[in-house]
Amino acid sequence: MADQHSLDQQIISQVAENSISNQLEAAEQIDIYVETDILKIVQGQVDGLRFAGQGLVTKQNIRLQEIKLQTDNIDINPISAIFGQIKLNKSVNLVARITLAEADINNALNSKFSRDLVQKFQLNVEGKIVKFALQQMQIHLHNTGQIALEGKFHLQENDHSRLLGFSAKLRPRTLSRPIIFDSFTCTQGEGVSLDLMVSLMQRFQELSNLPYIQLEDMKFRIKNMELQNKNLILFIEANVNQIPESVTELMD
Repeated sequence: MADQHSLDQQIISQVAENSISNQLEAAEQIDIYVETDILKIVQGQVDGLRFAGQGLVTKQNIRLQEIKLQTDNIDINPISAIFGQIKLNKSVNLVARITLAEADINNALNSKFSRDLVQKFQLNVEGKIVKFALQQMQIHLHNTGQIALEGKFHLQENDHSRLLGFSAKLRPRTLSRPIIFDSFTCTQGEGVSLDLMVSLMQRFQELSNLPYIQLEDMKFRIKNMELQNKNLILFIEANVNQIPESVTELMD
């Protein structure tokens, strides 16, 4: 019986690996271990899942240098899964370690996915709504432990739109401290008003202090960040009620 259970897990894990591989543009290596058996999988139940991958490239050309992920129990709707729609019957907790290379981060920052996220960001400055549209962004990971940013935004205040270039340096979050800005300089355009800068810093502080960040039906938080040899390593905890559409779009 134990041998049969082990065989079930191997077969199901291999099917999962093939399914994930088919949803990616490229993958250097994928290893998935699914803790379940044939009876449970028919009912849409998994005791847990461990996923490891290297050199994963999504259909939107966003690349992950390495990812290691582990979940607790998964309970999906088996009928929906047959028609290619993964719907969770209950939320799933997961922990992940994601390694991003500097070049891959820069590619992702200038993708449509990132531009759409930034365009949803807006501030209320003295009763006026200010919207941000990302034009370009470049990141540099330094061995000193600093992250340098250079970029350009279009700022839209009412009917007035203007270009803003900036450079900034920050230190990533650790287990004992939040993200810290060391400097922020306007490099192109008219600069920003004191009111806008104060509102921007206050919003950034609010986001940094949130216990979780909400992304559609997923709550996640970055527990720790490390810089190693031009790589940024993120340690993440998440609670997923449903697979967010923005995530599935990256895979389609």
